[in-house]
Amino acid sequence: MKLVVTWALVLCVSVVATAADFEAAVRLKGGDEFVRVESPGWACPCLADIDRDGKPDLLVGQFSKGKIRVYKGLGGSKFAAGEWLKAEGDVAEVPGVW
Repeated sequence: MKLVVTWALVLCVSVVATAADFEAAVRLKGGDEFVRVESPGWACPCLADIDRDGKPDLLVGQFSKGKIRVYKGLGGSKFAAGEWLKAEGDVAEVPGVW
């Protein structure tokens, strides 16, 4: 009996797991432009409230020179135009990144 219940549970979980659907992909905008970074390509985006205003900001890393573009959250899944993250007035770069 325990074996039958276990298999029924496994079957239910696998059916639910395979039936998951995702929403259609959308391109985010920062201001009036699509969010993108310089060549050679995309890096890993991250949401974090870096200015502590209660709205998530979008951070997009850049492969070249390890720069990070910050799109301030405006609320309602909208973002301001992107600006490079700065440290002491200069564009911040992560050392060791080509």
